[in-house]
Amino acid sequence: MSGLEIKNLHVSIEDKEILKGVDLTIDKGEVHAIMGPNGTGKSTLAYALMGHPAYTITEGEVLLNGENILELEADERSRKGIFLAFQYPVAIPGVTVANFLRTALNARRKAVNPDDKGVSLVEFRKLLKEKMDLLKMDSAFAGRYLNDGFSGGEKKRAEILQMATLRPEIAILDETDSGLDIDALRIVSEGVNALRGPDLGVLLITHYQRILNYIKPDYVHVMLGGRVVESGGPDLALHLEEHGYDWVREKYSNGAAA
Repeated sequence: MSGLEIKNLHVSIEDKEILKGVDLTIDKGEVHAIMGPNGTGKSTLAYALMGHPAYTITEGEVLLNGENILELEADERSRKGIFLAFQYPVAIPGVTVANFLRTALNARRKAVNPDDKGVSLVEFRKLLKEKMDLLKMDSAFAGRYLNDGFSGGEKKRAEILQMATLRPEIAILDETDSGLDIDALRIVSEGVNALRGPDLGVLLITHYQRILNYIKPDYVHVMLGGRVVESGGPDLALHLEEHGYDWVREKYSNGAAA
Protein backbone atom coordinates (compact mmCIF):
# COMPACT_ATOMS: atom_id res chain seq x y z
CA MET A 1 0.00 0.00 0.00
CA SER A 2 1.25 3.49 -0.85
CA GLY A 3 0.25 5.86 1.94
CA LEU A 4 -0.89 5.70 5.56
CA GLU A 5 -3.24 3.07 6.98
CA ILE A 6 -4.51 3.32 10.57
CA LYS A 7 -6.09 0.14 11.90
CA ASN A 8 -8.09 -0.07 15.15
CA LEU A 9 -5.82 2.45 16.88
CA HIS A 10 -6.26 2.77 20.65
CA VAL A 11 -4.27 5.46 22.48
CA SER A 12 -4.10 6.36 26.17
CA ILE A 13 -2.63 9.26 28.13
CA GLU A 14 -1.79 8.53 31.78
CA ASP A 15 -4.02 5.44 31.69
CA LYS A 16 -6.98 7.38 30.26
CA GLU A 17 -8.09 6.01 26.91
CA ILE A 18 -8.56 8.80 24.34
CA LEU A 19 -8.64 6.98 21.00
CA LYS A 20 -10.90 3.96 21.03
CA GLY A 21 -10.37 2.26 17.70
CA VAL A 22 -9.57 4.70 14.89
CA ASP A 23 -9.64 3.31 11.35
CA LEU A 24 -8.50 5.55 8.50
CA THR A 25 -6.67 5.17 5.19
CA ILE A 26 -4.90 8.08 3.48
CA ASP A 27 -3.46 7.38 0.05
CA LYS A 28 -0.82 9.61 -1.49
CA GLY A 29 -2.40 12.35 -3.57
CA GLU A 30 -5.40 12.65 -1.24
CA VAL A 31 -6.38 15.33 1.27
CA HIS A 32 -8.41 14.10 4.24
CA ALA A 33 -9.96 16.54 6.72
CA ILE A 34 -10.84 15.46 10.26
CA MET A 35 -13.38 17.56 12.13
CA GLY A 36 -15.05 17.18 15.49
CA PRO A 37 -15.82 18.92 18.79
CA ASN A 38 -13.11 19.69 21.37
CA GLY A 39 -11.87 16.72 23.35
CA THR A 40 -12.72 14.07 20.76
CA GLY A 41 -9.12 12.97 20.12
CA LYS A 42 -8.12 14.85 16.97
CA SER A 43 -4.81 16.21 18.25
CA THR A 44 -4.18 12.98 20.14
CA LEU A 45 -4.34 11.19 16.81
CA ALA A 46 -1.80 13.61 15.31
CA TYR A 47 0.69 13.24 18.18
CA ALA A 48 0.26 9.48 18.38
CA LEU A 49 0.96 9.13 14.67
CA MET A 50 4.11 11.20 15.06
CA GLY A 51 5.33 9.16 18.05
CA HIS A 52 4.99 11.58 20.98
CA PRO A 53 6.23 9.64 24.06
CA ALA A 54 3.36 10.84 26.28
CA TYR A 55 0.86 8.90 24.17
CA THR A 56 0.70 5.16 24.76
CA ILE A 57 -0.49 2.89 21.94
CA THR A 58 -2.45 0.06 23.56
CA GLU A 59 -3.83 -1.61 20.44
CA GLY A 60 -3.81 -1.34 16.67
CA GLU A 61 -1.42 -0.69 13.80
CA VAL A 62 -0.18 2.28 11.79
CA LEU A 63 1.25 1.30 8.42
CA LEU A 64 3.30 3.64 6.24
CA ASN A 65 3.71 2.14 2.78
CA GLY A 66 2.87 -1.23 4.33
CA GLU A 67 5.37 -0.99 7.22
CA ASN A 68 4.16 -0.81 10.82
CA ILE A 69 5.85 2.28 12.29
CA LEU A 70 4.60 2.11 15.88
CA GLU A 71 7.92 0.80 17.20
CA LEU A 72 9.80 3.73 15.65
CA GLU A 73 10.80 6.89 17.53
CA ALA A 74 9.47 10.26 16.35
CA ASP A 75 12.67 11.16 14.48
CA GLU A 76 12.66 7.78 12.73
CA ARG A 77 9.05 8.30 11.63
CA SER A 78 10.01 11.71 10.30
CA ARG A 79 12.85 10.23 8.28
CA LYS A 80 10.45 7.61 6.92
CA GLY A 81 8.31 10.43 5.52
CA ILE A 82 5.77 11.58 8.14
CA PHE A 83 5.54 15.29 8.89
CA LEU A 84 3.58 17.07 11.62
CA ALA A 85 2.78 20.79 11.44
CA PHE A 86 2.12 21.83 15.02
CA GLN A 87 -0.86 23.79 16.25
CA TYR A 88 1.51 25.80 18.48
CA PRO A 89 5.04 25.70 16.99
CA VAL A 90 7.80 26.35 19.54
CA ALA A 91 10.48 29.02 19.21
CA ILE A 92 14.15 28.01 18.92
CA PRO A 93 16.24 31.14 19.61
CA GLY A 94 19.72 31.08 18.10
CA VAL A 95 18.84 28.65 15.30
CA THR A 96 17.98 30.25 11.97
CA VAL A 97 15.23 28.91 9.75
CA ALA A 98 17.83 28.09 7.07
CA ASN A 99 20.17 26.18 9.44
CA PHE A 100 17.28 24.26 10.93
CA LEU A 101 16.00 23.22 7.50
CA ARG A 102 19.42 22.22 6.18
CA THR A 103 20.09 20.07 9.25
CA ALA A 104 16.68 18.39 8.98
CA LEU A 105 17.10 17.81 5.25
CA ASN A 106 20.52 16.24 5.72
CA ALA A 107 19.17 13.93 8.43
CA ARG A 108 16.42 12.81 6.06
CA ARG A 109 18.88 12.20 3.22
CA LYS A 110 21.28 10.26 5.44
CA ALA A 111 18.44 7.99 6.56
CA VAL A 112 17.86 7.06 2.93
CA ASN A 113 21.57 6.73 2.12
CA PRO A 114 24.07 6.48 5.02
CA ASP A 115 26.87 7.49 2.64
CA ASP A 116 25.16 10.74 1.69
CA LYS A 117 27.50 13.65 2.48
CA GLY A 118 24.63 16.10 2.80
CA VAL A 119 23.34 18.91 0.64
CA SER A 120 25.98 21.49 -0.26
CA LEU A 121 25.46 25.06 0.84
CA VAL A 122 25.09 26.23 -2.77
CA GLU A 123 22.59 23.50 -3.59
CA PHE A 124 20.63 24.16 -0.41
CA ARG A 125 20.42 27.91 -1.02
CA LYS A 126 19.05 27.23 -4.48
CA LEU A 127 16.49 24.76 -3.10
CA LEU A 128 15.43 27.08 -0.29
CA LYS A 129 14.98 30.03 -2.67
CA GLU A 130 12.86 27.85 -4.95
CA LYS A 131 10.60 26.79 -2.07
CA MET A 132 10.33 30.30 -0.64
CA ASP A 133 9.45 31.69 -4.07
CA LEU A 134 6.80 28.98 -4.39
CA LEU A 135 5.32 30.03 -1.04
CA LYS A 136 5.76 33.76 -1.82
CA MET A 137 8.03 34.32 1.17
CA ASP A 138 10.62 37.07 1.60
CA SER A 139 14.17 35.67 1.44
CA ALA A 140 15.02 37.52 4.69
CA PHE A 141 12.76 35.04 6.51
CA ALA A 142 15.45 32.36 6.19
CA GLY A 143 17.89 34.32 8.37
CA ARG A 144 15.51 34.76 11.31
CA TYR A 145 15.59 32.53 14.38
CA LEU A 146 13.00 29.79 14.07
CA ASN A 147 9.62 31.02 15.39
CA ASP A 148 11.38 33.51 17.67
CA GLY A 149 9.21 36.63 17.67
CA PHE A 150 7.14 35.28 14.79
CA SER A 151 3.48 36.20 14.45
CA GLY A 152 0.94 33.38 14.37
CA GLY A 153 0.82 33.54 10.61
CA GLU A 154 4.61 33.53 10.28
CA LYS A 155 4.87 30.44 12.49
CA LYS A 156 2.40 28.56 10.32
CA ARG A 157 4.15 29.68 7.13
CA ALA A 158 7.44 28.41 8.60
CA GLU A 159 5.77 25.03 9.13
CA ILE A 160 4.64 24.92 5.52
CA LEU A 161 8.16 25.90 4.38
CA GLN A 162 9.49 22.94 6.36
CA MET A 163 6.98 20.70 4.62
CA ALA A 164 8.00 22.07 1.21
CA THR A 165 11.69 21.52 1.90
CA LEU A 166 11.47 18.05 3.47
CA ARG A 167 8.90 16.73 0.98
CA PRO A 168 7.18 14.20 3.27
CA GLU A 169 4.96 11.41 2.03
CA ILE A 170 2.28 12.07 4.65
CA ALA A 171 1.73 15.54 6.15
CA ILE A 172 -0.39 15.96 9.28
CA LEU A 173 -1.60 19.53 9.76
CA ASP A 174 -2.87 19.95 13.32
CA GLU A 175 -5.27 22.91 13.33
CA THR A 176 -3.06 24.94 11.02
CA ASP A 177 -5.84 27.54 10.84
CA SER A 178 -5.74 28.16 14.62
CA GLY A 179 -5.07 31.81 15.43
CA LEU A 180 -4.86 32.98 11.82
CA ASP A 181 -6.62 36.01 10.41
CA ILE A 182 -8.19 35.80 6.96
CA ASP A 183 -5.10 37.05 5.10
CA ALA A 184 -2.74 34.68 6.91
CA LEU A 185 -5.16 31.79 6.41
CA ARG A 186 -5.28 32.45 2.68
CA ILE A 187 -1.48 32.64 2.38
CA VAL A 188 -0.92 29.43 4.36
CA SER A 189 -3.62 27.63 2.38
CA GLU A 190 -2.07 28.72 -0.90
CA GLY A 191 1.19 27.21 0.33
CA VAL A 192 -0.45 23.87 1.10
CA ASN A 193 -2.22 23.87 -2.26
CA ALA A 194 1.08 24.57 -4.04
CA LEU A 195 2.50 21.39 -2.49
CA ARG A 196 -0.43 19.13 -3.34
CA GLY A 197 0.40 16.35 -5.73
CA PRO A 198 0.48 12.60 -6.32
CA ASP A 199 3.40 12.02 -3.93
CA LEU A 200 1.84 13.70 -0.87
CA GLY A 201 -1.03 12.59 1.35
CA VAL A 202 -2.46 15.18 3.75
CA LEU A 203 -4.37 14.75 7.01
CA LEU A 204 -5.86 18.14 7.88
CA ILE A 205 -7.26 18.51 11.41
CA THR A 206 -9.60 21.44 11.91
CA HIS A 207 -12.63 22.69 13.84
CA TYR A 208 -13.99 24.89 11.13
CA GLN A 209 -15.16 24.86 7.55
CA ARG A 210 -13.33 28.09 6.69
CA ILE A 211 -9.94 26.55 5.89
CA LEU A 212 -11.72 24.02 3.70
CA ASN A 213 -12.90 26.91 1.55
CA TYR A 214 -9.24 27.29 0.55
CA ILE A 215 -7.92 23.73 0.83
CA LYS A 216 -10.46 21.46 -0.84
CA PRO A 217 -10.46 18.03 0.79
CA ASP A 218 -11.14 14.80 -1.05
CA TYR A 219 -12.67 13.29 2.08
CA VAL A 220 -14.07 14.66 5.34
CA HIS A 221 -14.27 12.61 8.54
CA VAL A 222 -15.98 13.34 11.85
CA MET A 223 -14.31 12.22 15.06
CA LEU A 224 -16.40 11.71 18.16
CA GLY A 225 -15.65 9.80 21.35
CA GLY A 226 -12.22 8.75 20.16
CA ARG A 227 -13.40 7.19 16.90
CA VAL A 228 -14.08 8.22 13.32
CA VAL A 229 -17.87 7.95 13.22
CA GLU A 230 -18.81 9.63 9.92
CA SER A 231 -17.05 9.97 6.59
CA GLY A 232 -18.01 11.65 3.36
CA GLY A 233 -17.01 14.16 0.72
CA PRO A 234 -16.54 17.93 1.00
CA ASP A 235 -20.30 18.42 1.43
CA LEU A 236 -20.06 16.82 4.87
CA ALA A 237 -18.04 19.80 6.13
CA LEU A 238 -20.68 22.20 4.81
CA HIS A 239 -23.38 20.18 6.55
CA LEU A 240 -21.46 20.37 9.84
CA GLU A 241 -21.03 24.13 9.43
CA GLU A 242 -24.76 24.54 9.06
CA HIS A 243 -26.05 21.96 11.53
CA GLY A 244 -23.25 21.48 14.06
CA TYR A 245 -22.44 18.15 15.69
CA ASP A 246 -25.64 17.40 17.60
CA TRP A 247 -26.97 15.14 14.85
CA VAL A 248 -23.71 13.17 14.92
CA ARG A 249 -23.86 12.83 18.71
CA GLU A 250 -27.46 11.60 18.49
CA LYS A 251 -26.63 9.10 15.76
CA TYR A 252 -23.57 7.87 17.64
CA SER A 253 -25.42 7.54 20.94
CA ASN A 254 -27.96 5.37 19.17
CA GLY A 255 -25.25 2.96 18.09
CA ALA A 256 -25.27 3.92 14.43
CA ALA A 257 -21.67 5.14 14.18
CA ALA A 258 -19.97 4.31 10.90
